[in-house]
Amino acid sequence: MHASEIRSRFLKFFEKNGHAIRPSASLVPGDDPTLLFVNAGMVPFKRIFLGQDRAEFGPRYTTSQKCVRAGGKHNDLEQVGHTARHQTFFEMLGNFSFGDYFKRDAITFAWKFVTEELKLDPKLLRVSVFHEDQEARDLWKEIAGLPDSRIYGLGARDNFWQMAETGPCGPCSEIFVDVAHIAEDWVFPEGATGEWTELDRKEFSLDAFVEGTEAGRFLEFWNLVFMQFDRQEDGQLNPLPKPSVDTGMGLERISGVMQGVTNNFHIDLFAPILDKVAEVVGIEYRGRESNEKYEHIFKGAGKGERSAAVKTGGKLLVEPASFRVIADHARSVAFLLADGVFPSNEGRGYVLRRILRRAVRHAWLLGRAAPTLSAVVETVIDTMGADYPELTQRRSHIVETTKAEEERFLATIDGGMKRFEELAPIASTQGSTELRGTISGEDAFRLYDTFGFPIDLTELMARERNYTVDIPGFERALEGQRNQSKEERKTRKLGVGADELADKWSVAQNGNGASAEIAAREAPATSFVGYKSVDVTSEVVALRRLSDGRVALMLSETPFYAESGGQVSDAGEIRGDGWTLPVEEVRKIDGRIAVVGKPEGEVVFGPARARVPRRTRLDTERNHTATHLLHAALRATLGEHVHQAGSLVAPDRLRFDFTHHGPMKPEEIATVENSVNSGILEAVGLRTEEKAYAEAVSTGAMALFGEKYGDVVRVVTIPGLSVELCGGTHVRNTSEIGIFRILSETGVAAGVRRIEAATGRRAFEYIKQRETELEQIQELTRAPAGQTVKRVQALAEEKRTLEKRLQESVKGGGDNQVRTLVDGARSVDGIRIIAATVQAPDLKTLQALGDSLREQIKSGVAVIAASFDEGKNSLVAVITDDLRERGLRADLLLREVAAVAGGKGGGKPHMAQAGIPDSAKIPDALAAVESVVRSHIASAK
Repeated sequence: MHASEIRSRFLKFFEKNGHAIRPSASLVPGDDPTLLFVNAGMVPFKRIFLGQDRAEFGPRYTTSQKCVRAGGKHNDLEQVGHTARHQTFFEMLGNFSFGDYFKRDAITFAWKFVTEELKLDPKLLRVSVFHEDQEARDLWKEIAGLPDSRIYGLGARDNFWQMAETGPCGPCSEIFVDVAHIAEDWVFPEGATGEWTELDRKEFSLDAFVEGTEAGRFLEFWNLVFMQFDRQEDGQLNPLPKPSVDTGMGLERISGVMQGVTNNFHIDLFAPILDKVAEVVGIEYRGRESNEKYEHIFKGAGKGERSAAVKTGGKLLVEPASFRVIADHARSVAFLLADGVFPSNEGRGYVLRRILRRAVRHAWLLGRAAPTLSAVVETVIDTMGADYPELTQRRSHIVETTKAEEERFLATIDGGMKRFEELAPIASTQGSTELRGTISGEDAFRLYDTFGFPIDLTELMARERNYTVDIPGFERALEGQRNQSKEERKTRKLGVGADELADKWSVAQNGNGASAEIAAREAPATSFVGYKSVDVTSEVVALRRLSDGRVALMLSETPFYAESGGQVSDAGEIRGDGWTLPVEEVRKIDGRIAVVGKPEGEVVFGPARARVPRRTRLDTERNHTATHLLHAALRATLGEHVHQAGSLVAPDRLRFDFTHHGPMKPEEIATVENSVNSGILEAVGLRTEEKAYAEAVSTGAMALFGEKYGDVVRVVTIPGLSVELCGGTHVRNTSEIGIFRILSETGVAAGVRRIEAATGRRAFEYIKQRETELEQIQELTRAPAGQTVKRVQALAEEKRTLEKRLQESVKGGGDNQVRTLVDGARSVDGIRIIAATVQAPDLKTLQALGDSLREQIKSGVAVIAASFDEGKNSLVAVITDDLRERGLRADLLLREVAAVAGGKGGGKPHMAQAGIPDSAKIPDALAAVESVVRSHIASAK
């Protein structure tokens, strides 16, 4: 039975039994900061189980939920490929009862589906229960007819589930199948003995069952969780008023059972993906025959060991694990990209990058030094896109992002592997388990920082060669890198924290001037009226005096917008009887809007006038509505893969980050700008309305990745142009925007671009400024009207001619400088060293001199310095190839030399450059060259 049929039968079975079929939620939990990814079927319904949300579609749900376990507490990344059933991406079939049915119906549904729909032989099935749950044991005996001997009571570690240390929890019951009688490829582990290995035995003791489960003979494939208690802080279990059910059955695991294989990677879901891997790498996948390494002729193998594929006499020893890693990781990469996760160096993006690079490395081990995963994710899209349309909708984005990340990593992997070879060389005796050494934290960090190797990838490779990694040392090096950004954050003016505003609010009592102290959540409700008015008469209903002399207050009705969805908070002022409060911050605290500022006079309860400057608000509204038009124009111009990845809407500008690979072409920027201005000139009236979230999304409203939405959402529609979920403020008609101008288009991260733009007055000012600059250029170049461009082109050509002549002149003198420097080189331990100041008009010429020295010095090191006309000072260091092979590097050497003069620099192993802030300190730096070289020679030995 194919996996797709199992999925379909499961959902239809539970639909017939009163369950609402719900689509899979995004892999990114929208309202759970404790999780990186959705890692179980119940995660999307966690708030319902906790009683924080209501089940909109009835008390019974069923789903096929996509899950990823590759980060945080649940991390299966390193086991993938090496075991039969670990995957980073999998589908979890589940049925859920939110205070409706309980153990009896849950057990009945499970048994009927397994024995009637899947037609598994009841004789091959066994179950486990929590050893104290006699009710579940009795129900299995009654409903399934199972004898006591096939119902195993296990402890809390295996059969008691809880969401956290406190809160909802309850006993579990699991269903097992005897794989030895189902899977054609089942074999007992070598040397296995005991009761659990007897094929003809009908009954097994508890100990034999546990042993057989650990060895994989008795396979757990369905877990029923009975949430019936509320665990208190003291450990006491109080019965829940509405016991609930949460079940989970892995689609890949049950597919293996139904298809008679012990390895999840050999089910139909993986077959086309593994075939694609084999096609791309040019090696047949023979993992279905054996888990042992097998030889493959590969004439293009590079130097050195490729870990899972060791070159031996012109052949590669290939591990099936590498194929499986690539196949599994291709699924995770495709689905994570489809759900809006982008490769980065933090959080979810970092996990995605780790997964992607691990797959690239395994392709590299198979001899593939070109993008591989991008072709494999296309097969994932082709085979799974019908069931998960987001894959098809974002195909180009998924493929292009994957390919760009692969190319980025492949550009450094050879250099990184060469460095790794030096740090952890192959043992002369293969198969030894003896610990051979430790990779220092600094070296591990250099692999991370310079070559892009995630630390867990370095750890994995180190383990393969019996090395350890100094993780504390790596963390210290990483922390050192972060110090600069931390210092920058410290210098920023930080606002008052939400926790500081959580309690100690004063509210008036009885109208007699008395007040009471309460928490923010107990304060009177505040209403945002800023959509319609920026100048309102309201009333101060809560006060909080802060330690820095400022005051926080709440108004019954407020026009002040609190920063959200990229739109910045409003500024303005509030005036009361004898006092004025300039509004510096606007915060949302427990659903209430509070403003903060330093008052003039004594703020008191009662009437107050609140005002947001109309001109400032209108500028913000122009930019926010233009952002919606820009988003639509980008998708129309570049493709449906474009999605918002961040934004800033302020009165003076807008910034929009979006998913796209590579810089936009000038003509694309022009098309987008023209499209937005066309929407402005059409004078389209905006429409806003509130809808249920599910209804809004189903009718085409765009929800943004990473944003948290409530049950009821605000939909902003620009008819014919854009429909988005948005709580921000907008113009009434697009004509109010006036004009839109793109100021810049740049890259901010892998696969993420940024547009900065202006509207209204700011755009007009920008255009006027450019006109003024053009007039000044026309005057400076003395160009006739309309001939400025031609005049500038002529001057540029003249400049190039003069530069060429100057370069030729300098080159002639440069040869003399090179000969003089080489003749005057000092010898240290047989190495020639040059450290001198030279004449050069610019850095490019200085580098050319360095190249000439490197060619003529034969074997040696040269550090040369020059000061240029614009007041800049530079050092250039070069090292000959023979010394680089001995471990000396120009970039590392120059870093120490430049530091003597307070400079910084970098470069490549054969040539590096650094800036020196003070030319007077150049002699000190040059004087240090010899001692630094001696130090590096000693280290290299």
